[in-house]
Amino acid sequence: MRALVFGGPWKMDIEDRQVKIPNKGEVQIRIEATGICGSDIHGYTGHTGRRHEGQVMGHETVGRISAIGNGVTGLREDDLVTINPVMACGVCENCIHGAEQSCASLRVLGVVPEHDAAFAEYVTVPSINVIPLPSLQKSWLGALVEPLAVGYHAARRADIARDEDVVVLGGGPIGQACAIAARRLGAGHIVVSEIVQSRIHLLTQLGFTCVHPNALSATFEASMSKPSVVIDAVGSSESLTTALNISSTRARVTLVGMADPSISIPAYRLSVDERTVVGSFCYSNSDFRDTADWVASHEDQVSPLVDRAVPLSDGPEIFRQLGDHSIDAHKILLLPSLSQ
Repeated sequence: MRALVFGGPWKMDIEDRQVKIPNKGEVQIRIEATGICGSDIHGYTGHTGRRHEGQVMGHETVGRISAIGNGVTGLREDDLVTINPVMACGVCENCIHGAEQSCASLRVLGVVPEHDAAFAEYVTVPSINVIPLPSLQKSWLGALVEPLAVGYHAARRADIARDEDVVVLGGGPIGQACAIAARRLGAGHIVVSEIVQSRIHLLTQLGFTCVHPNALSATFEASMSKPSVVIDAVGSSESLTTALNISSTRARVTLVGMADPSISIPAYRLSVDERTVVGSFCYSNSDFRDTADWVASHEDQVSPLVDRAVPLSDGPEIFRQLGDHSIDAHKILLLPSLSQ
């Protein structure tokens, strides 16, 4: 099969890889579309070091079952499915309590180098990670379940109450997912801070209020009401400081962005005003499945999130353009079928 292989910082190549036959408890999937995540780009450029030479990345994906290993029930060949990339042990305390993303033995498809992932024609994964999408009409939208589940988990970590006002810092794909999730949970007024015009246009199209980051403080000072929930989808010292400065006393702040591995914060804004900062990583199995069901019944709402689909063979050039910011895109899907 053809696969897009990471050859080290700023290097991607199309290579032939052996198709893995599913073992007991595994399912082989013929990929229809896989989204390029910001974390893939950060790995490609060497910014994070979370991708390894020789690996096949890709964790936002959708496809059809092409082979089924022994012992697998409830799935059939040609079923349309997505993949939950969080591969957990299923027996530790965190797994038992529905926090699979915190499993001590966690492996994430597309991040661990020993498991070829979804920038390829086929991928083989544990059947427990395969989520059917029987009612999805636009099959390629299945590739959006993963990033939308990230936003949903982050919004749930914020414990948003119905009609509560929410601010999302950063209007990129994860910020968009967080805003959509806040709406799913019944939030009131949702404000997203963003500076990129294409993102502002998309967010406005989706029905959200956009504010320039430099204008956030003035916006809430003028309204005499500060938000009690802020979701930081950037993840820098500057963004977390902004979250603490613009939010109300005893506000909840969720940190889901990962711009910087280390950050500093104004400690008094956290302690004196008794704000709560919680981290958010990936999603639980239930968050992922709930999001898969939600996407299938809200296709029109999420379709605008994808602005381009290209052949898998274009992957090396697309990664280069995304890495050096020579193209502006919200979400690009790689389609193996277009390369045939």
